[in-house]
Parts: sequence; C-alpha cells; structure tokens
Amino acid sequence: MTAAGPPQGGRPLGGRRREATPRGGQTPSRWAGPLCAIIGVLGFSFKGILIKLAYMLHPVDAVTLLTLRMLYSAPFFIAMAWWVTRRDDVVALSRPDWMRLTWLGFIGYYLASLLDFMGLRYITASLERLLLFLYPTIVVLLSAVWLDMKITRRIVGALVLSYAGIVLVVAHDLTVTGNMAATLIGSGLVFAGAALYAMYLVQAGDLIERLGSLRFVAWAMLASAAFVFAQFALTRPWSALDVPISVHMLSLAMAVLSTVVPVWLIAESIRRMGANASSLVGALGPVFTIGFGAMILGEPIYAIQLAGAALVLAGVLLVTVKERAPAPLGKL
Repeated sequence: MTAAGPPQGGRPLGGRRREATPRGGQTPSRWAGPLCAIIGVLGFSFKGILIKLAYMLHPVDAVTLLTLRMLYSAPFFIAMAWWVTRRDDVVALSRPDWMRLTWLGFIGYYLASLLDFMGLRYITASLERLLLFLYPTIVVLLSAVWLDMKITRRIVGALVLSYAGIVLVVAHDLTVTGNMAATLIGSGLVFAGAALYAMYLVQAGDLIERLGSLRFVAWAMLASAAFVFAQFALTRPWSALDVPISVHMLSLAMAVLSTVVPVWLIAESIRRMGANASSLVGALGPVFTIGFGAMILGEPIYAIQLAGAALVLAGVLLVTVKERAPAPLGKL
C-alpha cells in the first residue's frame, strides 16, 4: 500500500529541504519528520485490521467493501487535486499524462487493492502485511528486468532472507489453520497485489517526479475509484451498499485514517527527511499489524511467526538501505 520517487536513481521525491530557522534561533523540531512517518505507517498498518473487522461484522464482499472505502475517500482526493492545482507553478497535464495516470491508478490502486481485499478473506492481517511488505524486493527484480539494474550479492542475500521468512510464516499458517487451500489462495492474491504495486512504482517514478507526489496520488486514486465504481455498478445491485452502520463506520475509518491521512503524512515525512529514511520507518508496518492483530482480532503470535517476520524485515531493509527503495505513498 503503500509511490514516492523513482525506483532507481533520480532525486528522491520531496528531497531534503533545509528548513529556515525561526526567529529566536530555534530550529524546527527534528522529530516532525519521523513522527509523520510513524503515524502514517500506523494508519496504513491498521487497514488490514479494519477490513478483517468488517468481514467479521457482516457478510460483505470485497468489491462492496472496496467501493465503500472509495466512496468515503474520493471527496478528499478531489479536494487534494483541486488544492494542488491552485499553485502558480503547476504543470498542465497532457493527454499522455492522463493515460498514464489512468493505467497506474488501475494497476496500483484498483487491481492491487482488490486483490488485497480478496486475500484478506483467507489469511490473517499479519501475514497480509508481511506479504505486502515484500514490494521493495519485487521493485528490485522488476528494475533488473526493465531498467538493467545489476543484481548484487547484497540484493541476492536480501531476497533469500525475505522470501525464506515468508515461506516460514506461510508454512506455519498452513499447519495452524489446517486449511491449505485457503492459506495458499489468500497468500497468492495478496502477493499478486504487492507485485502490481511494485510494477506501479517502477513505471510511475518519472511522472511522480514531474507532477509532485500529492497531485499524482490524488488523480491516480480518483482513476482507481472510477474503476471500482464501474465494477460495482456492473456486478452488484445498489442495495448491496445497504450494510450495517458499523461497516460504514469502518469504511469511513479505512478511508480517512488508513488512506487519506497516511498519504499526506508519508508525503510530509519524505519532504522533511527524504524517501530513504521514510522507507526505513515503514519497516514498523508489519510489527504494528502483528500487534494490532493480536490485540483486536485475537490472532495468535508464535515464535516461529516472529522469526519469519524478522527475516522478512531484515531482507527488505537490506534492499531499502542499499537501493533507496521508495517509501510507500498511498499504500494499498
């Protein structure tokens, strides 16, 4: 979940800007950037918990729940797009820009999110977050194919660590749940969503750099909302939106606390401390989700699960630190 800067090379989005010193000789708080990143990651990490709660409260399907999320978040992104266009230096969007925004919104926010929502029907929120957290490793692999990036020993080691950790966690869940088909289907759906998000990041770098992160995300999210609404209109009756108020409240929380607010906070953290540092804070995401899953959903925590999560985190951080993988913005 979550688009910040070019996957390889280029200036990190938002960069590091030297802040002016206020009167009185006091410098701005150095904790502002990390705090924005932590709260943003916290919001993104809570998304899976809210989805699982909605599934527990009412037999709502993934398409309907995703539609509710977009219904509540779209007005915020409309306002965001309008606000950004008020700047004097705003770049006009060309027809190719609109086409790319539509395509990237389709794969990065519509299709990837749909697969994620569907996958959470079958697996725990903690496993879902670990699978999504693999996206920097997939970015590296795609960059090697599309951008001729060299695969170093460090990257190979990172990939081995990350995917060994995932194998460990999935194998453990297979033995605990006793439902091999459900675990494999759910894991496959979420991993496919992570792969689509990584593809979106590789393809979106130059457009994000030129348009700016918030403007890009606003229009890409609105494009994805159009696809979500179209799918719902073609496949569901409007009466499907008549769900209990508790599901509406969870969808609103998902839209505001796990979509809109984290998008802005992560963008602000990137502006203040750079994409690489913000990416490192993103490693807290799976940790938050494992904790939330245990406290709110009653998902058990096992030592082997923590060991697998540690391998995933170590591998992803190894890739992130070396290759400056982009921090998630507008995550799934």
